[in-house]
Amino acid sequence: MKPLIVANWKMNPGTLAEAEQLFNSVAEGVKDIKDAEVVVCPPYIYFSIFNSSLLKDIKIGAQNSFWEEKGAFTGEISLTMLKGFGIEYVIIGHSERRKHLGETDEMINKKIISVLKEGLKPILCIDNMAQLKKDLADIKREEFRKIIVAFEPISAIGTGNPYDLEGAEKMRNLIKSVLEEETSIIYGGSVNSQNAEGFVKKAGFQGLLIGGASLNPKEFIRIVDSFGKN
Repeated sequence: MKPLIVANWKMNPGTLAEAEQLFNSVAEGVKDIKDAEVVVCPPYIYFSIFNSSLLKDIKIGAQNSFWEEKGAFTGEISLTMLKGFGIEYVIIGHSERRKHLGETDEMINKKIISVLKEGLKPILCIDNMAQLKKDLADIKREEFRKIIVAFEPISAIGTGNPYDLEGAEKMRNLIKSVLEEETSIIYGGSVNSQNAEGFVKKAGFQGLLIGGASLNPKEFIRIVDSFGKN
């Protein structure tokens, strides 16, 4: 299976022109890389210029979604809206949303259930096993294989100090022990071109969730390129 490399732009960049330049640079740089699946998750307002139905080498994901289909939920984005842009992946439960926006495990659980119901692929971000068990409450085991779990240790996010490979591998094995064999587990937290390959080829993760480094097209391309060109 190809490694899944996900770029989480967060609330960046600041203008449409910068977003277009960043995306075009990444698209050009990864077009010959066939040994990784690349997903870019930009802010919602940039979806219209990155319609995934027009893309060949990059898929587009969302940074969040709401669990209701429509209604009086000011500021929220429904999965129906996301599907209209050809979105395939949705990041759920990122630590920044848990910390700064008060997202609870109950809310995250509702979001995962709704994403699965709509046939999209949730990327569930967790820091520990307690979160994982609460976030997957009432979800059937056969559905686990449709979920991508991103181990994102809070101690590593945005610090420049990634989790050590041995500790990351132990956590991956622990997560795997409560999931279906087919469930993909990816790593996120201060990933760069120097350590990316180690998390996949040594620690055994099926991919990476990349934050800050995804805003540097040369660095992001180097990360994707570390998995080889065909």
